[in-house]
Formats: sequence, C-alpha cells, structure tokens
Amino acid sequence: MLNNFPSNLHPMSQFSAAIAAMNSESKFAKAYSDGAHKSTYWEYVYEDSMDLIAKLPTVASIIYRNLYRDSTSVGAINPDKDWSANFTSMLGYEDSSFTELMRLYLTIHSDHEGGNVSAHSCHLVASTLSDPYLSFSAGMCGLAGPLHGLANQEVLVWLTKVREELGDNVTDDQMKDFIWKTLKSGQVVPGFGHAVLRKTDPRYTCQREFALKHLPNDPLFHLVGQVYKNVPPILLELGKVKNPWPNVDAHSGCLLQYYGMTEMNYYTVLFGVSRALGCLASMVWDRALGLPLERPKSMSTDGLMKLVKYS
Repeated sequence: MLNNFPSNLHPMSQFSAAIAAMNSESKFAKAYSDGAHKSTYWEYVYEDSMDLIAKLPTVASIIYRNLYRDSTSVGAINPDKDWSANFTSMLGYEDSSFTELMRLYLTIHSDHEGGNVSAHSCHLVASTLSDPYLSFSAGMCGLAGPLHGLANQEVLVWLTKVREELGDNVTDDQMKDFIWKTLKSGQVVPGFGHAVLRKTDPRYTCQREFALKHLPNDPLFHLVGQVYKNVPPILLELGKVKNPWPNVDAHSGCLLQYYGMTEMNYYTVLFGVSRALGCLASMVWDRALGLPLERPKSMSTDGLMKLVKYS
C-alpha cells in the first residue's frame, strides 16, 4: 500500500491511511465481533496498542525512504536494539547522537492529556468502540492540522527569515527590532506561549540541555537561544500574553536540522510516532474504566438565542 502511494501525497496522509488500513489485524475488533465481555475490552485494546506501537517506526520509515531516499529499503528490525535505535536505523541515520536525540524526542512528544486535538480525537473516536488503529488514525488526522502539528515547522520558517534578513551574527538590538517587526505586522513569534503552561516548557529545557551537550557551536542553536533571551521580555511588555515563554516546538526543529533531517513536511510523522505512546496508553485506561460514549453538548436555536440575549 505505502509503496503505491503517489510521491506528492503528504507524509501525514500516508501515515494516517496506513494506520487505518492496519485495522484488518485488530484483535479488539475481532473480539468485539465474537461477543467478548466488556470487562475484557481493555485486554484486546492493550494488545492492539502494543502491536501498533511496534509497527509505527517501520511504517514511518517506509514513508520517509519512499519520499526522500529513492525508495530504498528500511532493512530488518534488529532485536538487540531498542525502539528508538531501530527507528533511526530504518530511517537511515546511524549517528549515535541522533539516536539519543530520537529517544528524547519520542519521549517528550508522547503527551497524552486530553486537552490537545490529537489526544482528544483518539479518546473521542475510541469511545465509540472503534479499534485502536482507527482511533489513532483519527488522532493523526487532527495532528496534521496547521494549528496543532506544524508548529515546529513554523518556527524554522521564522528563523530562516531572521537569517535571510540579518545573517547569523545577529545582535540583541537587531533581534529585538525583528521581533517587534513581526508582532506589529499582526503575526506571532512561533514557538512561544502555551494554553496551559505558565513557565518555560520543561520539554524545551531538556532539548536545550541536549543541544548544549551535542551542538554547542551550531549557528541555528545560537539563534534559538538568542530568541529565547529576547522574546519573553517583549511579550511581557505587550501585556497581552499570559505565557511569554517558549514551548516544545521552539527547539525541536533546530535539532533535527542539525543532524541532516531537513524534510520539514516529515516532522509531524515523527510527532505522530511519539504521540502513540500517550494516546494508546490512555485508550487502554478508557476501556479498563468502562468510560462511556462521548457526546458533546448541543443546543437548540432557541437556546442559542437566549444565550445571546442574556450575554
């Protein structure tokens, strides 16, 4: 299936379609069809989740190789390597530091709290008793949206504009002027602010620590650090931002670029592989706890009119 997709099909379209197609192997779907008792649903969801997590690196690597490496083979899984090491090897990266980065990346992006679109989409679709393959595929369709999974790409695009206009040796005054220029044009500085956090995202901090250890002299890393130094005071000065601090997306693209993964359209697939850890773990708990079908609240036209009238 993956080898037959056209080369102009977006990596996330391929990823979500492949995940949905794998539901033909769902143990949960078969057990439900066979009349399994609802108290055992979580067991089959767990088995599906483990199977899916195991398969995702291969699926993601085939997509990468087909699009960016002339359809070369991903090779065989090495049972002596861990999940991340096998993934980076199948992608075609043998640098041990990149493997260490991927272990970090896959851990910090596995976020599963229900307040984000991909995690909530998985929870919502799974509440209908769709199997984990279909439910996670739905979450990946949400992750593909620009407001959710493309943030680190937007950071890189903005940093590229900074370098094109100012070069690599940017002074603090030049950086401040460029930040103000961005804000006064009605745009935001991507990678700063978070709906929940009110301090520097700890996921940003651990990536910064990784960079200080492995790429301390990289020009793009220096630029990311300079942005970190100058953006928060300016956003605080504006007085309109509750959280002026950087989030996870402000740093991740810089690290991937350093190790040669420059194909930005693929970054969300990496995000998706990681997100499986959190979403699928939550899905197991959903079925273990017997959570009901989720039904969003709806309002009649009369109800909406009253709401407008008294607001």
